[in-house]
Amino acid sequence: MTDYLLSILYWLGILMLIGVTLAAIVLWLIWQRLRSLNVPPTAGFFETMHYLPIALPIALDLLDLGLDVLAAPISWVILDRLGLRGLRNKAAIEALIPFTQPIPVFTIGWLIARLTGVGKTIILEEQQ
Repeated sequence: MTDYLLSILYWLGILMLIGVTLAAIVLWLIWQRLRSLNVPPTAGFFETMHYLPIALPIALDLLDLGLDVLAAPISWVILDRLGLRGLRNKAAIEALIPFTQPIPVFTIGWLIARLTGVGKTIILEEQQ
């Protein structure tokens, strides 16, 4: 039984290491593009998702998978530095809820926002 448990822990550790490594690589590759985003400071979760490339939600989900609860402060700092305040609280809450790490919450949220149009603001020009 102990060999079986050690094998599971070993593979779980490998999976976590791969997740953190991939998240770091993706964040490094898209950092400059994300810094130039102009997201309104009052934008909510789904509205912010319309401004983001899919790479950031994937990186946040990989970070959450790899670091479990420790991803909360790291995600908070990353999102704060990028000016994405509409995602900070959701990232912290999602990272602190047990057993949600394998669920790609941000990627699913991005897909919902893009496919259904939830949170998309329509700016109507005033007709004279």
